[in-house]
Amino acid sequence: MAGQRVALVTGGGAGIGEATCLRLARDGMAVGVLGRSLANAQAVADAIAATGGSALAVEADIADRAQVAQAVFAVRAALGPITVLVNNAGIEEFTPFSEIGEAAWDRVMDVNLKGAYHAIQLVLPDMEGAGWGRIVNLTALGAQIGAANMVHYTASKGGLAALTRSLAVELGPRGITVNAVSPGFILTPMAQRAIDGDLFPVPYEQIVATYPIPRVGRPDEAAAAIAFFASEEAGYITGQTLGVNGGCCT
Repeated sequence: MAGQRVALVTGGGAGIGEATCLRLARDGMAVGVLGRSLANAQAVADAIAATGGSALAVEADIADRAQVAQAVFAVRAALGPITVLVNNAGIEEFTPFSEIGEAAWDRVMDVNLKGAYHAIQLVLPDMEGAGWGRIVNLTALGAQIGAANMVHYTASKGGLAALTRSLAVELGPRGITVNAVSPGFILTPMAQRAIDGDLFPVPYEQIVATYPIPRVGRPDEAAAAIAFFASEEAGYITGQTLGVNGGCCT
């Protein structure tokens, strides 16, 4: 449609990223689905197309700037200038701090924090050209309250929170908002792997039982918060973090 917004969602092939792609498409946006697995990203793009939406699957390691640049070019060429960016791609690892090797530290930082830097810089010209943009970063509850055996993960997400606030100040005068969504315990494939590997200090059922809303969250619930920040209605909101966490630690 004329004037259709184009969104790029990193880590769009599964979990919160998949739910976000589907939600933004339902809201009328064309969606670039970026993932490390082209098969997964294509499945999401196909689901969007099946409902009459526009989507393109692209494959990239978010930590590799050249790959991200190629993906951005492909989405721009197929769908148009990108004015909505959701930095969702991320990895986690459970390791005691004293055992975190430098390579593991660097990989988590490269994906979770530097990957967002790559994506933002590469789509920023489109937003500046339009005088309108929405950037939504995915942080994490652990970055706010801490999490044992996840120092590199929470540090990377804390960096994203700081990036969000500073970039909001810098880009606000250009018509670009920058906000963050901080998920709590959302049942994604990544969370399921942690459950299956018994990587939490206590059974996850005990963790969520203490929440005001005593259950795990759904990816579509996080996607709803992301979609709000990406919407026209959120034009006077920037530099904010919205927790989607069942009321944990409020």
